[in-house]
Amino acid sequence: MKMLVRFAVLLFLFLSVVPEGRAGATLLLGEPYGGLARVSPTGHVAVYLDRVCAASPTQLRRCEPGELGVVISRYDKIGGYDWIAIPLIPYLYAVARAEDVPEFADAQTVARLRDAYRRQYLSELAPDSPQGEPPQGGWFQLVGAAYDRKFYAFEIETQEAQDDELIKVFNSRRNKQSFNAFFRNCADFAKDVINFYYPKAVRRSIIADSGFTTPKQVANSLVRYSQKRPELQFSAFVIEQVPSNLPRSKRIRGVLESLVKSKKYVVPLVVVHVWLTPGLAAGYITTGRFNPSRHAVTVYGPADLEQRAFGYGAGALGSNIAQPAPGKID
Repeated sequence: MKMLVRFAVLLFLFLSVVPEGRAGATLLLGEPYGGLARVSPTGHVAVYLDRVCAASPTQLRRCEPGELGVVISRYDKIGGYDWIAIPLIPYLYAVARAEDVPEFADAQTVARLRDAYRRQYLSELAPDSPQGEPPQGGWFQLVGAAYDRKFYAFEIETQEAQDDELIKVFNSRRNKQSFNAFFRNCADFAKDVINFYYPKAVRRSIIADSGFTTPKQVANSLVRYSQKRPELQFSAFVIEQVPSNLPRSKRIRGVLESLVKSKKYVVPLVVVHVWLTPGLAAGYITTGRFNPSRHAVTVYGPADLEQRAFGYGAGALGSNIAQPAPGKID
């Protein structure tokens, strides 16, 4: 009898510390940074898929046990491709393992880590200059993103069959540069990926963003969609910007919010039309007040992300929950 009791206690303790298995698509909402943040504070958005890995930066496959998945996004003028897939830890920290992430990184360290990863894994996408130096261009966006900006992460569950279909679609279609800042930007791409799993889950906002797709609106749509479907597993967390001597990223905003809250835009609008600004403010209050920090509170560091991915990813989620059929990616 005592042995049965001990076994029951041990089983209870084991089950209480083993994380619930799941896998999903995680929207990574990145704050704006640098000079562009003052002109266009809409930030960046990418999608992390924890059951999908990269056969190469432009070809997808199912993950093997122990792999952490990829971050996939649309970029402008990088190797002539429309989208590129980078493993999670390198995308955020420009190193292969969480234990190699520096506790503090100055600008020189960040440049060195990025270039080392580029030379080893991304030389075809971003080859050396004729002088043997790191190339010009935006290739640095592919690795070490968490040195530049803070991320809010919003995860929704997916099914293995959906992942397999997405891999099939992405590997079979043309992957050629098609970036357009207004109608085919990173937010449009993230919207299409999320809508592939959950059709019509993410929509543009005609009022808050003047019909454009923005990173903040994609996150807002996903959060609202999950709130209406409590049966779906959904979670949110924060990935802080790595401590460094680089400037801190800024608060992310939508189109209308930028007009209402920026003096350099509001003052000219008031001069041109005194009634226009109150109308914009009313539109912002009713449609554009999504604050990601109210939904994503828990902070994950590099080791937390690695442990979380090992615990929840790689096809651990059961298939007992009915899901909509995969959608279409333009």
